[in-house]
Amino acid sequence: MSRRYDPERRQRLIDAAIRVVGRKGIAGLSHRTVAAEADVPLGSTTYHFATLDDLLVAALRQANEGFAKVVAEHPRLSDPDADLPGELARVLGDWLAGDRTGVELEYELYLAALRRPALRPVAAEWAEGVGALLADRTDPVTARALVAVLDGICLQALLTDTPYDEGYAREVLARVIPPGR
Repeated sequence: MSRRYDPERRQRLIDAAIRVVGRKGIAGLSHRTVAAEADVPLGSTTYHFATLDDLLVAALRQANEGFAKVVAEHPRLSDPDADLPGELARVLGDWLAGDRTGVELEYELYLAALRRPALRPVAAEWAEGVGALLADRTDPVTARALVAVLDGICLQALLTDTPYDEGYAREVLARVIPPGR
């Protein structure tokens, strides 16, 4: 039997893993559940991803693009005359008001790095990437602090089902940014 050429299979497996985690959480992820979701033979998952951690790394890397992309594409964040705390608070609010399942999925994969060391470098890449985008408007240390504050505000909103408070976020972010930035 000839092997079918399927150049998109690896991507379909990553997308399937993201859907499985979105529905069942990381505990529901297995090579078998991903193969079933992607409608491919089980061997395809282990061919492309030897371990579940390899698959989770790919899924986390793809999921991490969400917030970083929103930050990168927001034109006012790079405007030196724009109110940086206000713009960051607005961006965060827009992101949290979007697809909540997608936001929760990003955080579930991100926080999985606590128990899965293979994911830690990818989680760090996300923080460093967003920090690098913000460092253009501040300095590296402040940018890193902003990422931590943004993370904290997001987690509080997600974990407590408290509505996002843009005014609060703006005030807290303004306290982190040194005057004149």
